[in-house]
Amino acid sequence: MAKPRKLLFSFSSILMASLFALSASLQFNDPDWYFWIPLYASACAVNLVNGVSEYKIMRPIARFAQWFGFFLLIKVLIEDFVEGIDGFWSLDMRERVVREKFGSGLVIISMFLHFQALSSSSSSSVKGKTTEKNEGEKNVNFNYTT
Repeated sequence: MAKPRKLLFSFSSILMASLFALSASLQFNDPDWYFWIPLYASACAVNLVNGVSEYKIMRPIARFAQWFGFFLLIKVLIEDFVEGIDGFWSLDMRERVVREKFGSGLVIISMFLHFQALSSSSSSSVKGKTTEKNEGEKNVNFNYTT
């Protein structure tokens, strides 16, 4: 990853980690807090750690947050449809289901972007190192072991 791009990724990860930490701390008065606190806390941990450095241990936690976010999004959509609270495309943030749809959607998008960043950084390390030779020729070393 290029230096400015890595800096932007780190800054946005720290920003999202603080947003998810705030969201997790505001869930204690929610009737189903036991769903939302683990979701936001795991998303906060993934964003916080990936904003500072890259640890492979965060991949299962990010996978959990993404699938749990999908589960909660489906739960909220079914609840919205059955009770007829608000429409699917509604942005009325006064409604609880709209806030929950927005929050689970943010977690899903954030984890998807982290997987994209991890796959792009791992694919660049798999392809090999490019070294410069004399007169601008490039030599690619794939570091294969036999």
